[in-house]
Amino acid sequence: MPLLDLDKITTDLAVPWASYLRDWDRNLRSRNRPETTRYNYLLAAAQLARYLDDESPDPESPAAAEDPTVVTRAHVEAFQAWMIETRSASTAANKHKALQQFFKWLLIDEEDIDRSPMERVKLPATPTKLIPIIRDEDTKKILDACKGKRFIDLRDEAIVRLYYNTGARLSEVANLNLDDIDLTTESAHYHGKGNKDRRVRFGPKTARAISRYLRARAKHKGADRPEMWLADRGGRPFRANGIKIRLKRLGARAEVTGVHAHRWRHNYAHEWKLAGGDTGDLMLLLGWTSEDMPRHYGASAAAERAQQTQQRLGVGERV
Repeated sequence: MPLLDLDKITTDLAVPWASYLRDWDRNLRSRNRPETTRYNYLLAAAQLARYLDDESPDPESPAAAEDPTVVTRAHVEAFQAWMIETRSASTAANKHKALQQFFKWLLIDEEDIDRSPMERVKLPATPTKLIPIIRDEDTKKILDACKGKRFIDLRDEAIVRLYYNTGARLSEVANLNLDDIDLTTESAHYHGKGNKDRRVRFGPKTARAISRYLRARAKHKGADRPEMWLADRGGRPFRANGIKIRLKRLGARAEVTGVHAHRWRHNYAHEWKLAGGDTGDLMLLLGWTSEDMPRHYGASAAAERAQQTQQRLGVGERV
């Protein structure tokens, strides 16, 4: 089932809003924007429309709930404040970025507004948090929870080891096809965000887990399908949402809290930076184009290095 259901996103929206969002989606598709990006963009605009209809800061003038071309800066700021109160500053920041694109499209491509209401709306400040990594001992517990000869056990171990060994995104491992895996070179061909592909090497333990899974897969229902991962029943593809749910269940079985694929991505960056690895190489391996990403993902490693240096120097302990 596709992620982006345009009928669902535009349900109950006023006709002009729904029409503009459909046209914007056509524009995004013509620019080859990934489905996840399109979904997030369109959802943000639809949420603004629903907010203006249900929680309008200007109830005496409901026109903005009917037509996006009359949305003002005040409308957007009120929506942003509501997002911060009901969701989080990080979510509000993501909506802000999506709405910037929507109103830029209305201004430049459609020429239906003279000025973007986002022009002087400030991006919400978001707190800097050290993302919790997943330690080796916790990963071992999760891998122990995968032990067994069943198809599901072999599949789960191969999936966990790929996340742990390569730091890939949830969708990148989930969307692998059989021909993306090369056991001769022990590498995976990932299809990253923004249609940026890369090939990443993995180690012998991961290669062995994948090889064992592929032997079991060859005897499993749906073996002729191109997708790498299959559900344990029915021969259907095992997609990102299924992997997300499965990782949570493995975490519960292993008594490890907060298990999700992205923690291994943070762990990969953490271990790389802790070992003094080159930032440019890390960006290539993890599919990043902005240097902000390794700084964000490597913050926990920087904090740990600082603590280790503090202990080694013994500042304040010499008297």
